[in-house]
Amino acid sequence: MIEFEGVVPALAQALHKRGYTSLTPVQQAVLAPKIQNSDALVSAQTGSGKTVAFGLALAPMLLGDADKMARASVPMALVVTPTRELALQVKRELSWLYEETGAFFASCVGGMDMRDERRALSRGAHIVVGTPGRLKDHIMRRSLDMRELRAVVLDEADEMLDLGFREDLEFILDAMPKERRTLMFSATVSSSIANLAKKYQKDAQRINTQSEQKQHLDISYRALSVAQKDQENAIVNVLRYYEAKNALIFCGTRAMVNHMTARFNNRGFSVVALSGELSQSERTHALQAMRDGRARVCIATDVAARGIDLPNLELVIHAEIPKNRESLLHRSGRTGRAGRKGTSVLIVPTNARRYTERLLASAGVEATWALPPSREEVLKRDDQRILDNPALSEVADENELEFARQLLTRHGPEQIAAALVRVLRSNKSAPEELLDPGPAPSAGNART
Repeated sequence: MIEFEGVVPALAQALHKRGYTSLTPVQQAVLAPKIQNSDALVSAQTGSGKTVAFGLALAPMLLGDADKMARASVPMALVVTPTRELALQVKRELSWLYEETGAFFASCVGGMDMRDERRALSRGAHIVVGTPGRLKDHIMRRSLDMRELRAVVLDEADEMLDLGFREDLEFILDAMPKERRTLMFSATVSSSIANLAKKYQKDAQRINTQSEQKQHLDISYRALSVAQKDQENAIVNVLRYYEAKNALIFCGTRAMVNHMTARFNNRGFSVVALSGELSQSERTHALQAMRDGRARVCIATDVAARGIDLPNLELVIHAEIPKNRESLLHRSGRTGRAGRKGTSVLIVPTNARRYTERLLASAGVEATWALPPSREEVLKRDDQRILDNPALSEVADENELEFARQLLTRHGPEQIAAALVRVLRSNKSAPEELLDPGPAPSAGNART
C-alpha cells in the first residue's frame, strides 16, 4: 500500500479508497513540517487539489492521536467559501476524505432552509462549511457557536473580496477565538488579500506552489476573429467542431444569458443557464444536468459560475470578452484542471482585436489567433468522428452478426452505411455559414 507521508492514517485510508497514488504539490506543501499548526497563506489555482489539501492540514488538529472523532457539541473547524456551489462541493469532498473518522458536517449557505441548518448545527457538527452572509446570520442568531473553534479556512479568499464580502469576513473572524489556526487559500495575492492576512493571521507561512508563468499550462487558448454581429453563429460552429463533453459559455449579463440559452435551445443544443435570478434548487438542478449528461452546454455570468466544479468541462467559450485579466484567468480556469486538458476560446469581433491582444498580454497568456471553424470544416470533423467511432471496431456478438446478415441481404452494404451516416448526423445541429470578418488573423488564414 502506498504511504502518504504526513497524512493521518484514517485519511490515508480514504485516499487509497479514492484511488490516489500521490499527492498534488499543494497537498504536499501544507503537510511540510514547518507548516504544521501554523497559519498559512496559500496561492493555489482551482483544480489543484486544494480542498483535499486543507482537509489534510486540519486533520492532526482535529483528531490528535485518535482515529475517530469524539462527539462534537460545537464546531471544531469552519470553512468559508464565496458561493453556495463551492460550499456544497467542499462539503462533499471533505465527507469522503473524513469518512473513516466519523466526522459530522453541516453546511450553511444562502438559498437553503435556515431551520434545517440550525437543526444540523444543534445535533453537533465537527466541521461547518458555509458562505459569508449565511454564516454571519447564524453567528448573530447564536445558532453557530464558535467558542471551541480550532481552525478556520478561507477558500478562494480573493473571490470573496471581489464579491464584496470583506465586512462579513471580518465579522466572522472577529467572532472567533484568538487562539486558532487560520488558513487562507487564494488564486492571487493582491494587496487586499495581503492586508487581510496581516490583520487576521499570526506569523503566517507563505506557500506558492505555482508561479504566474506556469498557470493554465493545461489550457489551450484560442482567439477567434469574427465579423460584427456574427458572434453567436461562430459559437454554434465552435460547439459543433469540438463536441465537448461539457462546455461553459460566459456572458456579461443575465439578459445575454437568457437570450443565448433560448437561441441555443432552439438550435438543438442541450443547454442549461446559470444566472443570479435562479433559485438554489434551480441552480442545483442545472449543475446536476451537466454532471449526469442530460445537458452539455452551460451558459452563465461570471458571478453565477464562481465556485462551480464540472469534472468533464473541456471547453470554455467567452461569448463576450472578459473585462480584466483576473476574469479571463478565472473563467478559463474552469477547464484544464487536475492534469486534464482544456480549451479556452475567445470570440473576438473585429473592433475588439487590439483590446483582446492587450488583455492576453496582461494575463501572460499566449493565444493562437484564428478564424472560427467554417461550415465545411465542422462537417468534415463530423465525418472523421464517424470514421473513428469505437463501435465500428468492437467485436460483434453472434446475435448482432446474424441481424447484420439479414440487413445485408435486404439492403446491401452501401445502403446500410448511408443509413448509418444519416442516423449519426440526424441529432446534430446544422453548422452556420459565417461572414467574412475582414483582414485575416496575424497567423494567416488559420482556422481553429
